[in-house]
Amino acid sequence: MSKFIIATRGSRLALAQAGWVATRLGELHPGLQVEMNIIKTTGDKILDVPLAQVGGKGLFVKEIEDALLEGRADLAVHSMKDVPSELPQGLELAVVSQREDPRDALVSPLAVEIKGLPTGAKVGTSSLRRQAQLLALRPDLEMVSLRGNVETRLRKMNELGLQAVVLASAGLNRLGLDQVERTAIPTATMLPAVGQGALGLEIRGDDARARELIAPLNHPDTAAAVAAERAFLARLEGGCQVPIAGHATVEKGIVKFNGLVADLQGRRMVTGGGLAPPEQAAQMGRQVAEEILAGGGREILAEVYGEAPK
Repeated sequence: MSKFIIATRGSRLALAQAGWVATRLGELHPGLQVEMNIIKTTGDKILDVPLAQVGGKGLFVKEIEDALLEGRADLAVHSMKDVPSELPQGLELAVVSQREDPRDALVSPLAVEIKGLPTGAKVGTSSLRRQAQLLALRPDLEMVSLRGNVETRLRKMNELGLQAVVLASAGLNRLGLDQVERTAIPTATMLPAVGQGALGLEIRGDDARARELIAPLNHPDTAAAVAAERAFLARLEGGCQVPIAGHATVEKGIVKFNGLVADLQGRRMVTGGGLAPPEQAAQMGRQVAEEILAGGGREILAEVYGEAPK
């Protein structure tokens, strides 16, 4: 019996995502013995400091990518929003799965939309992207930094007396948390993180067996949309240290993309968008980034980073 090892983080959400991939592989390839290699990443260990202060996206993937490179796993399953723009030499994102709901969700017993929250309401989020967009809509809100997995953040909402938290709809859906009172925030109101809702399947570049086994899980429309988003992020050299958002859809064979860069308080926000056929999605994402940089985004990034993309 052929063995195939998936590297994943150990949170309930990560295991649910990796489990979905394992189930699909079992259906596609009867007789394939799929095993999990559960890895604790740096991002899982550091829970008392905002991501922006400790290195951002790569914290959730480095140890998993090391397992791939060292042959301790054949496949890594990531939330695409956690994957840095540049991959280590020798690895590639071979598959992007069909996207779950990409929208953020407002979890609150007090309101079904952001404008309905009480004046001065405390809102929990670990994301500078969410913080900036929330403050742009409601400057009166008080942001409370919230780290940890989905269940931890929901628990902390009650423990800290918060009026709301903002989480990814995809995570709540994948965990089957239908009982949680929440409302999906339209993308026109709050742009999601790049890659939000999609899974990335990463392999060694020279592993033809793994590439062949997982190929049927690729979703071309999602892959094209995510290509535009990631190219946008890469051009901005963005991570968790600055509010950057980007979301693309594919409608009637055309990739439609919207992106933004904001300051930390949500007082200044530069937006842009574009349209392109799927094969030009990445080029279009880079072009939108150039337009945003020229339209004031470079100055915002310079303030946050100390220096901005050239």
